[in-house]
Amino acid sequence: MSVKVKFLLVICLIVVDFHLIWATDPDPIQDFCIPDIKPTSRKPIQISNLPCKNPLETTADDFIFSGIKSAGNFSKTGFFAKSVTPILFPGLNTLGMSFVRADLDVGGINAPHFHPRATEVAYILEGMVYSGFVDSSNRLYARVIVKGEVMVFPKGLLHFQMNIGDSPATIIGSFNSQNPGLQRIPEAVFGSGIRYELLEKAFGLSAKEVGLLRKRFISKGKT
Repeated sequence: MSVKVKFLLVICLIVVDFHLIWATDPDPIQDFCIPDIKPTSRKPIQISNLPCKNPLETTADDFIFSGIKSAGNFSKTGFFAKSVTPILFPGLNTLGMSFVRADLDVGGINAPHFHPRATEVAYILEGMVYSGFVDSSNRLYARVIVKGEVMVFPKGLLHFQMNIGDSPATIIGSFNSQNPGLQRIPEAVFGSGIRYELLEKAFGLSAKEVGLLRKRFISKGKT
């Protein structure tokens, strides 16, 4: 094997290794890092650039969150979710995880969506839920899961849930990233401002139908 070929192989391995390293949250270099957020300052959008609180000043309260004890108000689709990331619960900072409480009213749905930066593990706390995901070959993996069962949604794959029981359902979801990201398909397609002509051709819709869907899903920032 020539020196040039060996050199190219080494470069390729470095690039692949670099990609794998940065494909997930970085490992912490200390036990924990509670962001030192001043009481008088606004809660930051990002906390990764904040200094850590002195460990001697931390208490058990820094590692406890009580904000998902009960459900909130259901949306028009019968869905409520409270995502818990380090912005809301600073004790999660640098730990490479976050979670969500989701509640579904009878017949309620969690519309098709995906998390670009995390795998999700969904635990059914209460209820009966039709739950599933679609892989990159458009194969569907779905069935009804009930209280006590768990389903995993691989990173970046479209998934969904629907309450098919006769009482509200509650789901606790856990992510292997402190910032998993969320993109809902209806809002991304019809609420982002993609040109009418493209959507008409892609979905076989009329301009009027596209207009109605855009009116429903357009984000507030684009109205």
